Amino acid sequence: MKRMFARYADSMSHISVFVGHSCSVLYFACIAILALEVVMRYGFDRPSVWSTELAMTLCATAWVMSVGYVTERNRHISITMLEMLVSPRTWRMFRLLQQLIAFGAIVVLTLALWGPAAKVVGRTEYSGTALNSIQPTIFKVMIVIGCILYLAQLAANIIRWAQEEQEDISGGN
Repeated sequence: MKRMFARYADSMSHISVFVGHSCSVLYFACIAILALEVVMRYGFDRPSVWSTELAMTLCATAWVMSVGYVTERNRHISITMLEMLVSPRTWRMFRLLQQLIAFGAIVVLTLALWGPAAKVVGRTEYSGTALNSIQPTIFKVMIVIGCILYLAQLAANIIRWAQEEQEDISGGN
């Protein structure tokens, strides 16, 4: 059972890293789109109706989808001064508490967003802008997918936390 959990944690970490690295391409695409828009707007006085909305969609998608990567790398905002003030064991307990609270909060968020996301899959929503893209549909679905990736990575981090605890106990004797 322990090895099965370890394999899950390793697999989820690989998935999170792959998705996180893959999302970096979306940021480069956004930069290219915005650079093209600057040239078209100020160089040729021919601005587009689509560039801002597409750039926003790409950046938001990359941000939401890379949350598993950020979690896997433990790169969320934390109070590092507190880490210096407390013992390593206490800080380790704080990390577990943070992960458990985050897990509960994201479960609630996912449940709250599930209905609206399922609704837009059945009936597409449009932005109502000049481009009238399906941006709201994309966002609602991507946020739910990002939440699921976040929950899966948090579960992997909690498994790793428990395995480190077992190693500490067995290694200390």
